[in-house]
Amino acid sequence: MTEKDKMLAGEMYNPSDPELAKERHTVRLLFHKFNNLSEEHLEERQNILYKIFKNADENLIVEPPFHCDYGTNIKAGKNLFMNFNCCILDVAQVTIGDNCMFAPHVQIYTATHPLEFKLRNSGKEYAKPVTIGNNVWIGGNATICPGVTLGNNVVVGSGAVVTKSFPDNVMIAGNPAKIIKTINND
Repeated sequence: MTEKDKMLAGEMYNPSDPELAKERHTVRLLFHKFNNLSEEHLEERQNILYKIFKNADENLIVEPPFHCDYGTNIKAGKNLFMNFNCCILDVAQVTIGDNCMFAPHVQIYTATHPLEFKLRNSGKEYAKPVTIGNNVWIGGNATICPGVTLGNNVVVGSGAVVTKSFPDNVMIAGNPAKIIKTINND
């Protein structure tokens, strides 16, 4: 089993593996170019964006700067809008539904580390997938932690730290995030 296979399976893996380092370097070159192109180059910027997000559906809009680990582990539905300074650590699969909006500085993390310092100091890590349903709005400076699933129609308040999963039709906020209200979407 390769280090990449281990990574994608959620097992402990070595992130310094040459194959993984090369993939991260390749996407960094792409988002560096994307992040530095001016508004006059919107078509070129959009073409680069779809090279980063190889598994994205139509109408993908991302305001630069944007950062990720691989890009290939992000599956985005239709009509995704990501505002300035979003970061996705896509060591595991990140699935984003249709019609989602991310405010500035939204962070989505799949990467995590062992709690035990000896194992953590080994340099090995692992990841847990993140799933975001349809029609989700994530407020500015919110952080979605490894292993979280957000249901459809969820609203995440600004600054929330989402450490666990939540069902459909709720507004969540706080650190750690909790349900603030149920949303009537009838």
